[in-house]
This record gives sequence, structure tokens and C-alpha cells, in this order.
Amino acid sequence: MSKALSTDTWQRRGFSILWGEGALASLIEPAEALTLRQLFALSREWPESLPSAGGDAVVAVGLDAVLDSLDPEAGQRWLDQSLRPLLSSFQSEYGSEAALVLWVPGGRSRLMAQASADHYLWRCHPGDATLPLGRLLWSGAESEVRRILDPAVPDQDWDGPAWIGLHHPRVS
Repeated sequence: MSKALSTDTWQRRGFSILWGEGALASLIEPAEALTLRQLFALSREWPESLPSAGGDAVVAVGLDAVLDSLDPEAGQRWLDQSLRPLLSSFQSEYGSEAALVLWVPGGRSRLMAQASADHYLWRCHPGDATLPLGRLLWSGAESEVRRILDPAVPDQDWDGPAWIGLHHPRVS
């Protein structure tokens, strides 16, 4: 099972998938969030200063919409051939000095953890199919993924209401 991580650790480095509204509000102003389309455009020439967290982070929305618009096979191809290269490019540009956050408002109900193997699956919508999201994004380094827990929530169970996201210290 992946270890937990408090919200203050993930905000300025690595790669996170986040659905906790309070944590998002502590990181950005609403106008700072980019669409995935804008993130891909930004990746053509990464700026010295990113749009959030005092120049140290970028937050993008729309991963859920993209995956919902594709069948599972096409979703896997898109994650592998489009999103992963963007993540690698971000890592090459910023190393561990910046954070890339994908905001997925319904992520808690869409991500499924297989605790015994440290795997994370995305529940496709509509239907019962799943995508091996963790394998596709972290290619073999899923064991280093940490769950982001909201310290303000009394129930700190990893699968409980405090679970507000996933974080990996390296983008790819």
C-alpha cells in the first residue's frame, strides 16, 4: 500500500492528481488553472515561471473529460503517446523544482487502488472498463506514489474521506 503524504509536501514539486477542493484552493487562484489544451500549448515552450504557486506549479483540468471521450483502448494510447511525453518534457525542463497537478474533480470516485500491488486504475465512464492509469503515467514506479491526505479531516484512513489525491515525487 502506498504511504500517505500531507498536503504541504506535494505542492511545489513532482506530479499530482488532485480532487480535494481545499487543497486546490490553497495552491491556486481559480483563474490560474489551465485546460489540458493550454497545458499542451505551454509545453511547446516551457516558461521560466509557471502560472501557480509563485511560479513553481501548473494546474491543469480536463483529464477526466479526455478519458471519458475515448474508448479504453484509445484512452490508453492517448495517455501513453500524448500525456506521458508531456510529463517527460516537464520533468526535463523543471526536474524536481516544480509541480504539475492535474485537477480531477470527481477523481475519488474514478480512481481505484489495488492495495496489494500498488496499482491505480481509472474507472472509465460510462461502463465498467478500467485503465491502468498508474502504469501508464508512472511506468513501473507506482510503488513510489503517495496518497495525499487532507490533515483537516479527522478520519485519516487511506481510503477514507481524507484521501484527496495522488502524488509522485518525479513527474515521469
